[in-house]
Amino acid sequence: MTDGASPDSVKIAFDNTYARELEGLYVRCTPARSPAPRWLRLNHGLAVELGLEPVELDSPAGLAVLAGNVVPPGADPLAQAYAGHQFGGFSPRLGDGRALLLGEVIDRAGRRRDIAMKGSGATPFSRGGDGKAAVGPVLREYLMGEAMYALGIPTTRALAAVATRAPVVREQVQPGAILTRVAASHLRVGTFEFVAARQDLPLLRRLADYTIRRQEPHLADAPDRHLRLLEAVIARQADLIARWMSVGFLHGVMNTDNMAISGETLDYGPCAFLEHYDPRAVFSSIDNGGRYAFGSQPRVAQWNLARFAETLLPLIDPDETRAAELASTAVDGFAHLFENRFGELLQSKLGLVGQDDADRELAADYLKLLADHRVDFTLGFRRLNDAVAGDEAPLRVLFGKAAEALEPWLDRWRARVHRGVTDSAERLAVMARANPIYIPRNHRVEAALAAAVEHGDLAPFQRLLEVLQRPFDERAEDLAFAEPAPAAETARYRTFCGT
Repeated sequence: MTDGASPDSVKIAFDNTYARELEGLYVRCTPARSPAPRWLRLNHGLAVELGLEPVELDSPAGLAVLAGNVVPPGADPLAQAYAGHQFGGFSPRLGDGRALLLGEVIDRAGRRRDIAMKGSGATPFSRGGDGKAAVGPVLREYLMGEAMYALGIPTTRALAAVATRAPVVREQVQPGAILTRVAASHLRVGTFEFVAARQDLPLLRRLADYTIRRQEPHLADAPDRHLRLLEAVIARQADLIARWMSVGFLHGVMNTDNMAISGETLDYGPCAFLEHYDPRAVFSSIDNGGRYAFGSQPRVAQWNLARFAETLLPLIDPDETRAAELASTAVDGFAHLFENRFGELLQSKLGLVGQDDADRELAADYLKLLADHRVDFTLGFRRLNDAVAGDEAPLRVLFGKAAEALEPWLDRWRARVHRGVTDSAERLAVMARANPIYIPRNHRVEAALAAAVEHGDLAPFQRLLEVLQRPFDERAEDLAFAEPAPAAETARYRTFCGT
């Protein structure tokens, strides 16, 4: 890391519209100081994208800012207020208990982006907590966000991870850390629920119109803009959940306060990726009833969106019955949007070109084969690439003793693939971008985090991050990272919230 910069040399052109326009939805707060901060990771590429100078950030001055020891000029740190349905139960006041929005910047593409700190100390919303974060969860969120970004899935991303060297007491004492997170915005379904629960119609209108100006500016002058905002959020979430399902991603805690209005993946607490395909898979230690199981994610998303729709009813139409009808129609449309998008993604994964009424059944039958024979989800699709290229042996090896059960489906699939109009090279290119070979394998993630937390060794984390940043390119030297964990390890795997 470079030396010699002063705190004033870190220049970030903040423009804090949330603070200016949404009074009543935040509390100003100052981050806690870190006693002896050190870098864990700085995302140079993201810094450039944001229009920041990596050399300035990668300095003692930048470290001071990203450790919470210096508030940079122009920043307006605040803890956002929001409510949320957590595992189906409503909490009217949650808010940022360990996060602070430093401010917003306009990136090089002209997009407004939030820069926020997570683990920066207690806020008025901490509810008795310490507001801190530990190294393990911070590195998990950094790793998962960058992996999802490389997979082409909308996500928040980490600008930096900094070790605070302050102890964090959970089940045991852990080393502390701060994550600096970047998002299109941190507005959530829970933000709207917070206002609706207070029946503050003027503030609700301000929030909705602010959201439209920020996220859907083309709707700003539309007379039905609030209904169309609802429809836009539903469409974004349908696309997002379909993308999650297409790579085997399980969020683990789909509370309404974790559903971003922007359609980005928000919060990587008890998340995981499937190994063998199982719609009932649950890895979160706190999801005892399986509410957020892998196959339930579309249903839960629609339920969350219904809660969002309820908050907008007074703005959609002054006639309550009419408002409810319009909102219900929009929410009911989620299932169709999701199924269509997921179907498109499965077509790409199977190498199918054009439309065929039997494609959904073909895809569903393959997923059932994967489930019945406990075949790895990621490799089960990736090895279809080899089959299209003329080598079906890797796919049969993957199925093992169940290879005979695969044959009738393979006959149907071959016949359908050959009906496509795309040549084999083009078809392979599509499949190669739809079927990753490298995902954040759960055992690899845990090993990397354990090395960092227990031994201060960041090399396994950095190596895994490098592999995951190129998920579609099969490389001989990295094939160990494509191997599933032993079945026994997957069966007992559990993830935990970072709080």
